[in-house]
Amino acid sequence: MAGNDLESMLGSLLGGDGKDAGLLGALIGSLSHGQGGGSLDGLLDGLARSGLTEQKDSWVGTGTNQSVTGDEIRHALPDDTLREVAEGAGVSPQLAADRIARELPDVVDRLTPGGEVPKASIEELVRRQTR
Repeated sequence: MAGNDLESMLGSLLGGDGKDAGLLGALIGSLSHGQGGGSLDGLLDGLARSGLTEQKDSWVGTGTNQSVTGDEIRHALPDDTLREVAEGAGVSPQLAADRIARELPDVVDRLTPGGEVPKASIEELVRRQTR
């Protein structure tokens, strides 16, 4: 799926915030070329390895979503990934991390109905939610 399609669908999922949808779309696109293979499991595993297990579990679970800070996201993502995402959006890496931190809990929560991580690409999960 083209990045702009994913960004458009994420914009719908986020209620039309194009800036944050673009950042999340770029992040997902970047991760899909790396170890995560574009899967939600891959993204969540990376966050857990970075010490954000409780937060990511709350997003997947059916209870209240725990927040995450921009600094936590910045430390959880590979430096080159965050830098590329930020450059593509024309913002600093810290601002990109702050925006991702603000939206990622809600996006993961919406993509994991019933507290389970579906076995599908992130793009397919977003497509299902925006139909």
